[in-house]
Amino acid sequence: MMSGGLVLPGGGEQGDHGGGINDGTTASVSLALPLEIGAELDWGADAWAEVRTRARRAARAYVWLNLVEQRLRAVVNAILRPIYEPVHGEEWVVAAAGPAGHEWVQRAAAVREVSRRKGFLLDPADDNILSFLTLPQLRELVVQHWPCFEPYLDERRELEMALDELEVARHVVSRNRALSRTVLDQAERAAARLLDILGSGPGYPSSERLPVDAVEELVADRYADVVGVYPDRVRLQRQLPAENLFGAARRLDAVGIGLNLLVQNFSGRRLVRLAESGCRVRLLFLNPASSAVRRRERELGVGRGELSRSVEMNIMHMRRVRARLRDTAAFEIRVFDETPRFTAYLVDGDGPDGLAVVQSYLRKARGMEAPVLILRGGRREIVQSKDQDPGGQTGLFEVYREEFEGVWADSRPVS
Repeated sequence: MMSGGLVLPGGGEQGDHGGGINDGTTASVSLALPLEIGAELDWGADAWAEVRTRARRAARAYVWLNLVEQRLRAVVNAILRPIYEPVHGEEWVVAAAGPAGHEWVQRAAAVREVSRRKGFLLDPADDNILSFLTLPQLRELVVQHWPCFEPYLDERRELEMALDELEVARHVVSRNRALSRTVLDQAERAAARLLDILGSGPGYPSSERLPVDAVEELVADRYADVVGVYPDRVRLQRQLPAENLFGAARRLDAVGIGLNLLVQNFSGRRLVRLAESGCRVRLLFLNPASSAVRRRERELGVGRGELSRSVEMNIMHMRRVRARLRDTAAFEIRVFDETPRFTAYLVDGDGPDGLAVVQSYLRKARGMEAPVLILRGGRREIVQSKDQDPGGQTGLFEVYREEFEGVWADSRPVS
């Protein structure tokens, strides 16, 4: 072997038979050098962005798949175990699978035995064959024994269709392949529908306004009670329209400069019906005659009096709504003179099912353009970690609720 290429031997004595000339020299054939090993190992920014996108999508799909599998396993255990265990003991899963499932249930038993020997069983509750069955195998048990499940699960066709929709995402995630946004959305919808069919839907009343996300459930301790972040109010209203936010409120507390999200996106007639149905409303506007309004006008670069007139028009509109109510005391309007720091809409903030929309004011941006936080008040008992002081603050929802009460106490009523 030479540095210039691959060296081949000359003809030698064997070459003489073919008519070659044996002059004792060697002949060489030049070959292209192979690519440098490891030259393609480095990832650029685009490659890392693609990998992170894949990981985010796979992680979300895995969370949903994990929840569905655990819930379906619990349902199978609750319904089939009392039927087969009295006769077959610990082998009740083998008996329930029957001859049709003999192969896959034996495979699950073998995996369980290997996990035992290698110390992979960290929880004694998982030391059973049922814990090693996959989602398709659990589905087979349900289908085989549908008469046992029928009294508890009404919609067999819907159940199987949802499981079919999940199968694509399960196959992709289990093999760490690329998952498209369309398939992920389909999997999330199917998983949410399955959890509802299996009787384990979200336990938060506020989920009727904004559905509880599976990932939110698992990482709530990391983000306090923040369940949504939007770059501006336009994107918020695509996800959470005013009707969904305010439509079924028992209590509505709002503080801000002009409260446009409520005043301009929720009709006066709807507000009247809401108040007549028993909703208690407290609205806090910035005093249109205060110096704080003039400072805000200068920040936004609008004409003198433009913002104050807008706020005054909103207050007048709310006064007309209040005048149409039989119980005007349940619809309170006040103004404050402090520097406005944020806008907050607290829906049912006095109960465990509250939802809040919060925006901080930016110097040069209107409220429509400011970032938005969505807070779920019902997550207070979830977000508190084990090492957190039980008497301490448990989330941002409470911070803004207390801030509202403080501003309300220092405000003046509007007649």
